[in-house]
Amino acid sequence: MKTFLGIVHILLCIALSGAILLQQRKQGGFSGIFGGGTQADMGGSQWQRFTGLSKVTVILTAIFMVTSIVLVLL
Repeated sequence: MKTFLGIVHILLCIALSGAILLQQRKQGGFSGIFGGGTQADMGGSQWQRFTGLSKVTVILTAIFMVTSIVLVLL
């Protein structure tokens, strides 16, 4: 079980790195780093504004965190 989770964890690391590297760079400057924006940016749900690749990155990150915790507990 521990070996299987270790292999899954390594595959998640590779997939997560690839998903992060494939994303386009935002031109927001420092305002994007610190969460700055206008009121027009606040309309709608945050999840709906994500691109497909961003959603995949969030899901892979969540699975990565869960496997990390499980491996530590084992």
